[in-house]
Amino acid sequence: MGAPAAAFRKSVDAAAPPDGMGPVLHALWYEAKGDWNRAHEIVQDEEGVAAAWVHAYLHRRQGDLSNAGYWYRRAGKPLAKHSLEDEWTEIATALLRA
Repeated sequence: MGAPAAAFRKSVDAAAPPDGMGPVLHALWYEAKGDWNRAHEIVQDEEGVAAAWVHAYLHRRQGDLSNAGYWYRRAGKPLAKHSLEDEWTEIATALLRA
C-alpha cells in the first residue's frame, strides 16, 4: 500500500474523516471504519465515475453483485475479482492521486 493510502487507512482510528477530502473519499473512509450505511448515504448523493466506483465497491462488500455490476458499469470498471481489501486500497490510491 502506498504512503497516502496507508495514511488514509490509518486515519480511520480518528473520530472523523480527514479535512480537505471530498465526499467520495469520506464514503470510503466510513466504510473502512465499519459504517457501511453512512458510506452509502454519502456516495448515493454523488455523481461521477469516482462515486460510481465507490458505490460499486460498497455493493460488492454487501454481497449484492447484481447492483455492484450496475455501478461498475457506470464507473467504466470491470467487476472486481480481487479481495475487498485490495480493491479498497486501489480505490483509495486512485482517489488520493486525483
